[in-house]
Amino acid sequence: MGSFALEHSKLAYRADFVVYALAVVLIAYALLAAGPRTDWPVMATLVVLGLLGWTLMEYVAHRFVLHGVPPFSTWHADHHARPTALICTPTLLSGSLITVLVFLPALLLSNLWRGSALTLGVLVGYLAYSCVHHAVHHWHGGGKWLRRRKYCHALHHRSEEAGYYGVTTSFWDTVFRTLK
Repeated sequence: MGSFALEHSKLAYRADFVVYALAVVLIAYALLAAGPRTDWPVMATLVVLGLLGWTLMEYVAHRFVLHGVPPFSTWHADHHARPTALICTPTLLSGSLITVLVFLPALLLSNLWRGSALTLGVLVGYLAYSCVHHAVHHWHGGGKWLRRRKYCHALHHRSEEAGYYGVTTSFWDTVFRTLK
């Protein structure tokens, strides 16, 4: 189970949550402690935009990459076949993708503080996605919102036709009419 293994040991699987939670705390602290106060409103807006942008990235990646592009679709099919197995994107890969596809372009288009703020929003979204996806497969019970997420994700796993691609929200499934 190397750095790019899809099926993780319990330790590596849990480390993913720790790494992203730590990244969120450290970046938020850096923005608050050292970021220019005059930029706080812009940075707060970018954090929210990053979080909202994550929901679209989640939907697009799940629908078009994990269900359409080999070898990702083959790997994702293994998750569908064994939904409680500790199968997930390796932390090194997800972190690299977020850095290359979100942070670096934001940094090049703006500055360190604003790029970090946008990335923070995406990281919060990714961490939320990871927690929700874990919960829908491994937790029992939960409140109304989590029960709804579990129901939608169960439909996604059981459906003969693909749909219900959103894990944290059904918003994009509604927009793109992929609720069955």
